[in-house]
Amino acid sequence: MDSINQILALKKEIMTRIIEAFMSDDFENNVQRIPYVMRPKNCEVPYRCCIHKERAVIRDRIIAGLGFSIENDDEITLLSEYAKKATQRKEPDRETLTVLQDACRGCVPSRVHVTDLCQGCVARPCQGSCKFGAITVENGKSKIDPTKCKNCGMCIQACPYSAITRIVVPCENACPADAIRKDESGHAKINFEEKCISCAKCLARCPFGAIHEKSQIVDILSRMKEGKKVVAMLAPAVIGQFKETAGQIKTALLKCGFKDVVEVAHGADITTRLEAKEFIERMEKNDSFMTTSCCAAWNELVKKHIPEIKKFVSDTHTPLYYTAEIEKQKSPDCITVFVSPCATKRKEGLDNPNVDYVMNIQELNSLFDAYKINLSECEETPFEIESSRQGRAFPLTTGVASAVKDALKLMGKESLVNPYVISGINKQTIRDLKKFAKDGACSSGNLIEIMSCEGGCVGGPSTFCMPRNAVKQIKEYVDKGNDIQMEE
Repeated sequence: MDSINQILALKKEIMTRIIEAFMSDDFENNVQRIPYVMRPKNCEVPYRCCIHKERAVIRDRIIAGLGFSIENDDEITLLSEYAKKATQRKEPDRETLTVLQDACRGCVPSRVHVTDLCQGCVARPCQGSCKFGAITVENGKSKIDPTKCKNCGMCIQACPYSAITRIVVPCENACPADAIRKDESGHAKINFEEKCISCAKCLARCPFGAIHEKSQIVDILSRMKEGKKVVAMLAPAVIGQFKETAGQIKTALLKCGFKDVVEVAHGADITTRLEAKEFIERMEKNDSFMTTSCCAAWNELVKKHIPEIKKFVSDTHTPLYYTAEIEKQKSPDCITVFVSPCATKRKEGLDNPNVDYVMNIQELNSLFDAYKINLSECEETPFEIESSRQGRAFPLTTGVASAVKDALKLMGKESLVNPYVISGINKQTIRDLKKFAKDGACSSGNLIEIMSCEGGCVGGPSTFCMPRNAVKQIKEYVDKGNDIQMEE
């Protein structure tokens, strides 16, 4: 369960300390002390210029860990006050990400840049390659006019010395929706209202860890403390992050105070059956294609950026939707918590009254640490309802499309389907999808599986296990399941 880099290790330590503080007799004061415990006087400063900057960044991470926006922080409010407000909060903030301004580097603007390697050659291939007249030569060196440059990169390809390079801002470059830009102070700012799809690619790519999910862990622990029946809904992608079995993870969650733990893969089975039936109906109506609908970031992308493709998106709900619905039907007063590697699921949870909270896998890891739980020593607790191998494969690329195809095979309709997979939403795939919507057809297939993260949910932004290891573990989990049955 060790973190794979220093940012994850830092986040894990802070979240573990927040949970330990909550479990103590004095939550508020112990939260207030965390920056000073982590960076005591005269300690070695590992990352920043001084101990005061280190403590400031840790403070920001704690605020996010308590579920608040750094953008609204006045720098005067004590961490103890934030801790108190977190326990009194009735529902989470609707903006799921926040930018830690003290951690944000304020990177230089993204642009094409001539480096000192420029030799001022006579041929001027860079100048000749530019169709926009953006390159001139001054004092024997090429110079790019940023007001004319279109960032096409033709000069980069033309330079024989590789003296021209593209300077990228990692968070901006990673965002497929152009939702993150610099504000007047030079720090990253996210346009939640109009553009952000909450995919958290920016979070995963920022090398300073300046973008942070706003945690709901205190809300979850508070409901447990109140004696509520808190049910963990375990996404199949979680299994890939631990060496232990799903049954052992369930046991550990029960030890942490959850009253029950269920597999969301069971909800995936429902999604599979309904999506297969819907696909048949659409093909019989001569629809040219249908896209899957289980990826929350994809659904947000449709709403905000490609509304014209909505008519081709499956009307079937996500596995989380069906799982939460079942739990609320069984016990209307229960508190449902989805455990997942997906940041966008926080947004889906806020829009679904049956989903109370979302906890990411990194927070789960910290929860086990705070409770001093060794997963390998946990016995296996069986699930009341076992999911199929098709449902368990949903977090892997091709998993959803393959599940629907298997269901169609059971219905004698396998010949209808020609799956096409989009593994990772980026600017190019968005252009492709807009073209599909405009043309009303997709030449590559008629069932399009779309997953925001490369490789599927297994590549989600809050994972900490190497993808190839996670894939191996999930496949072992898949192999233990039975084939899906087409129930009524």
